[in-house]
Amino acid sequence: MTYKVRLTRDALQDLDRLYDFLLARDLGAAESALVAIERALSLLAFTPFSCRQALLQKSPRWRELLIPLGRSGYGALFEIEDEHTVTVAANRHHREEDYH
Repeated sequence: MTYKVRLTRDALQDLDRLYDFLLARDLGAAESALVAIERALSLLAFTPFSCRQALLQKSPRWRELLIPLGRSGYGALFEIEDEHTVTVAANRHHREEDYH
């Protein structure tokens, strides 16, 4: 079964923010991070239930995809809405203050 992976407006803004943060420091790192995140998100089309349950969510349909990169990485919070759709709600760097 293949899921359609969609990103909310907030999740897309998160990607822009994460990319812009790195772009101001290192173009190569910004490009590498974006490729790693996009590649990881594409896995959700095939294996969303393999990701861990999101800690602060009550529903088991809310999951978190861990995306390792270098000494840290990123996390994508998503919901498996139904048997056809996965919706990414947020993308965060592991070292952000509001990362839970």
